[in-house]
Amino acid sequence: MIDEFHIRNSKFEIRKRSPNVVSRVTPRWERHVEMIFKVSVERCIACGKCERACAFAHGSEGTPSKTRINIHRRGPELGTPIVCFQCDEAACEAVCPTAALVRNPDTGAVDMVRSRCISCRMCVAACPIRNMLWEETYHCVQTCDLCGGDPRCVPFSPTGSIAWVPVELPSNPPEPLDRESLEITAC
Repeated sequence: MIDEFHIRNSKFEIRKRSPNVVSRVTPRWERHVEMIFKVSVERCIACGKCERACAFAHGSEGTPSKTRINIHRRGPELGTPIVCFQCDEAACEAVCPTAALVRNPDTGAVDMVRSRCISCRMCVAACPIRNMLWEETYHCVQTCDLCGGDPRCVPFSPTGSIAWVPVELPSNPPEPLDRESLEITAC
């Protein structure tokens, strides 16, 4: 069983996407990214609060959008939060024929440039963890943008299963969760 995973890798590559577009994938250490997601699978109680927070953070006019974080429910009060890995060699970014997916130098997130997107959905098919989504309401693709460096899902995780931590911290193991002493209230 996977106890925890970390979203970090560091490779440098220059890729040619189309005859006129060249993309440079900047390694995480060169992007000056200081914070990353830490996901502690054993702490997730599958409450869905992080999913709702994400949906409302990215919606408009009080209407939630599709959530960019998904909980794989494994049983009663057992879940696995699935977040975008923000891969250095992102398949979604590599397959985009118009360079509509670009790396945000401040957050390290793969961001969407809507004016370049042709809605071909090749990025949706290319994502190995299925976290690139088609948003029918807005007729465009969506992925985690790390909320500009302040992920809205994190404060809504009642057990700390999702955390936004300094890059050097994820090697520390999470504290065990005492499930019997939990008092989680429904929204």
